[in-house]
Amino acid sequence: MAQLDETDIRILQSLQQDAKVNTKELSEQLHISKTPIYERIKRLENDGYIKGYVALVDNKKVGLPLIAFCNVSLAVHDDEHIQRFKEEIKNIDEIMECYSTGGIYDFLLKIVVRDLDAYNRFAFEKLTKVHGIVKMQSSFVLSEIKHTTVLNIEK
Repeated sequence: MAQLDETDIRILQSLQQDAKVNTKELSEQLHISKTPIYERIKRLENDGYIKGYVALVDNKKVGLPLIAFCNVSLAVHDDEHIQRFKEEIKNIDEIMECYSTGGIYDFLLKIVVRDLDAYNRFAFEKLTKVHGIVKMQSSFVLSEIKHTTVLNIEK
């Protein structure tokens, strides 16, 4: 995988701000012709620096205003049980993100739902059914202070 140079970083920064920016606009911003910009973007995609392009949807506007973070611990920590847990978590739509963590808990889940009743149903009808969970602790977002998807890329 090639190292990122200053132009690659500037392309990535621009695409993080607006993934709909086209090669013409990027070439004007970076003072480089369109073909090298296009080739660099393709290389960044092929090398895995760009994982995909998405529309960021406002969770409140689509009726899913409640964000909860749930720490979970597993009873058994062998490969088989951890893999089974991961596969089950991937199939639950309300779980937006799942991270393996160090410390008191094994995993941190980000859950987005309609309201507390929906969270209660999610917790008791889905999360408690996941094989191996022995302990859970939930925290609810009261207000969002900062939310960004833009990485601070440095050379």
